[in-house]
Amino acid sequence: MNIEVWRQYELSFTAEHTYANPYTDVQVWADFTHEPTGTVLRRPAFWDGGSTWRIRFASPLSEGRWSWRTDSSGDDPGLTGRTGELTLVPAESADRFLSHGFWRMSPGGRSLVHADGAPALLVADTAWGLPWRATEDDVRGYAADRAEKGFNAVLMMSVQPDMHARGPRDRTADEGFDIGFEDLKDGHLDQLNPAYFQYLDKLVAILGERGIVPVLQPVFQGFGWKGRSVAGTVVPPEEYARYCRYLVARYGARPVIYLVGADGSGEEPQIAAGGREIEEWDAYGQPCGIHYRPHARNGAHQDAAWLDFQWCQTGHRGEHAPERVADMWRNEPVKGVANGEPTYENSGATGKGAGWWQGHEAWSNLCAGGTMGVVYGAGSLWQWRLHAEEPDHDPYFLAPGCGWREALDFEGSRYVGLVGRILDGLPTTDMRPEWELAIAPRGLTDGAGTLYISYGEHGGPLRLVPATAGAVPRSYRVIDPRTGETVSEGVRGADDLAIPDEGGAPRVYICYDG
Repeated sequence: MNIEVWRQYELSFTAEHTYANPYTDVQVWADFTHEPTGTVLRRPAFWDGGSTWRIRFASPLSEGRWSWRTDSSGDDPGLTGRTGELTLVPAESADRFLSHGFWRMSPGGRSLVHADGAPALLVADTAWGLPWRATEDDVRGYAADRAEKGFNAVLMMSVQPDMHARGPRDRTADEGFDIGFEDLKDGHLDQLNPAYFQYLDKLVAILGERGIVPVLQPVFQGFGWKGRSVAGTVVPPEEYARYCRYLVARYGARPVIYLVGADGSGEEPQIAAGGREIEEWDAYGQPCGIHYRPHARNGAHQDAAWLDFQWCQTGHRGEHAPERVADMWRNEPVKGVANGEPTYENSGATGKGAGWWQGHEAWSNLCAGGTMGVVYGAGSLWQWRLHAEEPDHDPYFLAPGCGWREALDFEGSRYVGLVGRILDGLPTTDMRPEWELAIAPRGLTDGAGTLYISYGEHGGPLRLVPATAGAVPRSYRVIDPRTGETVSEGVRGADDLAIPDEGGAPRVYICYDG
């Protein structure tokens, strides 16, 4: 078989033995060996119903060939000792991930980069309920909207997590949802439904066509969908870990982020068990981390080898709290940082966290040290409320009078989406907060004197500190972050200590070599 670099390919195998529960009874994997480098990558297989197992693989190398051999925990001749070869052929693609490779953490651990080192910034939306509520047509419309606005990732609960949620198994019916595990309602993850994940494959592929990376959360530890007894704190850790391995097998040969813990303290035993399993089986080193509840210290497992990032949550009352990000940035050893859940726009009340509130929140968190990226969410969208009158949702989190489609058009999403576009192409890797270069409340520097970024809520001249002005590049652009438009640009004179702006509106100041 001929393959191209970074593109997912699939191998299928048919078991010759019969198993009472194929998902739990057999482990299958393949070792891929590259010639001529000798690089070995191990990819787990996943059960896909009946007697079928599949292995998905993407080559991180652009030349040579891969030979592969399967192995398993049993002696099934259909699954063990199978062999083959994959030959790499030249490829050209405008797709960022096929050109530059999957995301991983930067050398300094502060930000995302592609496999080839190209800088990247997470610009994520929150659609927790999409995997088990949305249809293919829904996701096509959703992905087109979010890609057009500049989003490149989406936070999703991989399965409906509430043990006591009830409704028809119908994505188009009020209160309906699809089911990934038949026994999740009993606090277990043993009875996997392959058809659910086959449908999720289609949704993930649609997102991928628009350059939107799934941020996959296994089973929530916090509120969940409707706050009805989440399974993420109840399922045995070994079952949680096995499911994490399944997610790596099924989705790990394409761009993905693993959100192994969500909305909890971070100390739940399921999280560490899942994180270790992801580290063992993820051949591509894609990011894995924790997203916390609002009332957490946000530092669990800080020194764990499997942990790449920590994401805080600042609650849903419409308050800016970038100090939560700044506190995490100071923790050691270094991990990536972001505010993974600011106030959802219009959550609980029209106008809460609305409009430019979201843009200010994003830039403030970024400059406080959240250099992994920015995250946005909207009331009624994260639940994937089917329409404005669908009942049985907690009103505190709903946008009044809105379903998910109406929530797509909330004003604030445009401002968050613009963050990535404004910074695209800049050397943002491992930028850090900087307080000594300008008389400004918020700033970032690359530490090499080639890039300085500042955000001013009200604009006006950016005044440099005389003693350190030489460390600020002299070329500059002043940008309106509400539109992405450059309002002025120039080259500062050697003795100039200010970047001019008339003030009265939000501004982003970018000083750069070039």
